[in-house]
Amino acid sequence: MSDERLLLSDKYKAFLRCDAPVEFLEGTTAAGKTTVGLFKFMLKVAESPKKLHILAADDTGAAEKNIIQKDLGILDDFGVLVKYKGNGGGGYNMPHILYHTSSGDKIIFVVGYGNKRKWKDALGGQYGCLYIDEINTADIEFVREAAMRSDYLMATLNPDDPNLEVYKEYINCSRPLPEWENETPKEIKDELKEGPKTGWVHWFFSFAHNLGLPKEKLDRIIQNTPPGTKIWKNKIQGLRGKATGLIFPNFDRKKHVVSAEWVKQQVKAGKIKFKKFTVGLDTSYSSKSPDTIAMIFQGITEDRKLFTLEEKTYSNADLDQPLAPSDTAVKFVEFLDYCQKEWGFAKDTFIDCADAATITELRKYKRLHGCVYNFIESYKKVEIIDRIKLQLGWIQQGCYLVVDTCTEHLGELERYSWDDEKDIPEDRNDHTINANQYGWIPYRQMIGFEEDEK
Repeated sequence: MSDERLLLSDKYKAFLRCDAPVEFLEGTTAAGKTTVGLFKFMLKVAESPKKLHILAADDTGAAEKNIIQKDLGILDDFGVLVKYKGNGGGGYNMPHILYHTSSGDKIIFVVGYGNKRKWKDALGGQYGCLYIDEINTADIEFVREAAMRSDYLMATLNPDDPNLEVYKEYINCSRPLPEWENETPKEIKDELKEGPKTGWVHWFFSFAHNLGLPKEKLDRIIQNTPPGTKIWKNKIQGLRGKATGLIFPNFDRKKHVVSAEWVKQQVKAGKIKFKKFTVGLDTSYSSKSPDTIAMIFQGITEDRKLFTLEEKTYSNADLDQPLAPSDTAVKFVEFLDYCQKEWGFAKDTFIDCADAATITELRKYKRLHGCVYNFIESYKKVEIIDRIKLQLGWIQQGCYLVVDTCTEHLGELERYSWDDEKDIPEDRNDHTINANQYGWIPYRQMIGFEEDEK
């Protein structure tokens, strides 16, 4: 066995004691997730009444290198109690670990989720414990098939693109235990918003929890990772986000996110003076996709800053009774009335000009009810690239600020990306961004330190 020892922080001790049917271990690189997770997985296998279990990685070579044979890996930790049979044996053709326990021998199949043909052949019947290494990179079909066949699931992951299906279907259904909730970054807690599954636990681990990580190695990791890059965000801060291709890479929650309470205090003290309030509405009524109806309320200050103050979003894919344009009209006026009471009056509102039906319904509502708002078609002659340039400049100048309750807009700012094949933005993660743009385009000359010359 290795000369290294498994040194456990209080949080890892709590993790080992926790009895949950599903556990996700997310966090920074070199946090010890795999090392401690594997130890607990083997204990769970020993306790399980079932004989057959699964350990999954991208391929069997990765499993051997990073899980089975590494220092403080399975062979190192469990010594004579385990034997790795990479070519199968004992009646099993697949690579597997033979594990001698007090309740009899257990078989842990080693599966590569990167090869669909092989894992489809591997899955069949029911299993006791399932371990998925780097579940964020796994084939989602494998995750679905394997998870439903197992009594216990443990998965590790480094933060990745929040759009991945595995987040919505699995990881975001888990929650941190109350006593450790404060150690989970707010950015990740905000993402854990899918319907909670009973007993599913989310663990966030960072360098601070890995007591076995030498300071010299940590210093080297940090020094070799450029600050401000997406890999810094993913690996060093442990925050989710696409590694490449982000449209707004300079958006930083620490610099650009404020609380509604702080803004109101600043207004009351006379330090923030709003000059103009404006609203944008972006619509999409599909019930077969996650397209969104997005409402954004913004304020422009006398010192040329743009604040995104309120948002409201709806997705017909999530509603039992999908919204029609007439429903949107009512909800939009309700949103405007609420924002007027909270912040101030926005007389002119700007609606997606491609949505004639909603514009018609809003104007009909105004005729019938005599409301005080004007419903104006959005002005799209400012090209999307020019809009992005303006926003990038405002973010860099500290003139683009978002209230922390606008979680959908914050999420889109951190996911909105360039298309991998064309030099245009992807057609997703942009509904609140579009609504936001509709609202400020007519007043763009009032924002930022340099006047728009157009």
